[in-house]
Amino acid sequence: MQIISSEQGDVTILALSGSLDAMTADSALETINLEFARQRTKLVLDINGVEFMSSAGLRTILASLQSSRQKGGDLRLAGGSNNIKRVLDFSGFTKILKSYDTTAEAVASFTG
Repeated sequence: MQIISSEQGDVTILALSGSLDAMTADSALETINLEFARQRTKLVLDINGVEFMSSAGLRTILASLQSSRQKGGDLRLAGGSNNIKRVLDFSGFTKILKSYDTTAEAVASFTG
C-alpha cells in the first residue's frame, strides 16, 4: 500500500494504491490519523489505485469516516475500479458516505 498526500485548500487528498487489506489497513489508518492530528478533517480518499479491498480496508474507511465527522469534518471517496465500487455498494458504504468519480468532484463537494 502506498499513500500520497496532497492538499487543496482545507481538503486533504490521500491517493491510495495497492491493496487495502489486513496487512496494510493499520498503516493506512495511522496515516489518516496523522491528518486528524494536524487538524485536517476534510479528507478525500482517492481509491483509483486500489486493486483489492478486504473487510479490514472497509473497517479503515468506516473508522476514518466516523473520526472525521466527530471532529467536524467529513470523508469522501473518489474513483475506484468497478470491482472496488461493487464491494463498497454490497457492504452498504455507498449509503453512508459520498463517493465521486473524480478527485476534483470530491474536493468541490466540500464547498458546494
